[in-house]
Amino acid sequence: TGPRAGGPGRRPWRDRHGRGLRGRLVPASVPLSRTRAEIFDDLVLDTVEELERRYARELAGIEFAVEDVPPDLNVYDTDVLEDGDVPLARLLPGRPGRTAMPARIVLYRRPLEYRAADRDELADLVHDVIIEQVANLLGVDPEDIEND
Repeated sequence: TGPRAGGPGRRPWRDRHGRGLRGRLVPASVPLSRTRAEIFDDLVLDTVEELERRYARELAGIEFAVEDVPPDLNVYDTDVLEDGDVPLARLLPGRPGRTAMPARIVLYRRPLEYRAADRDELADLVHDVIIEQVANLLGVDPEDIEND
């Protein structure tokens, strides 16, 4: 019996070298090869670019960020947009002066993905959350931004 002989507890050989399949099953240029995080980032960018075309002056200097999961937050803070007790996004107002910090809107990818049944629903949810946070930052009604 040689090294290829099957026996109890031995895995069957997948190819002649015993390494199994190698390389990507889908070319990198095909959309299937995109990670969930990359798809989410694209959804965020689509909405942000649309808003920046209409509100370039108001959104100048505002940072948009994505984190996988929220840190421990007090969901009763006014800067946290939540669903139940789970933060979906957070608005961090900027700080003027010598230690200036730009305003920042942070979206939490995993909680948003969890609430969407498919990619279209996720796109709508991401869009709505960004609109809500931008409206909060600008001090306007979200419908005013949506209808412009």
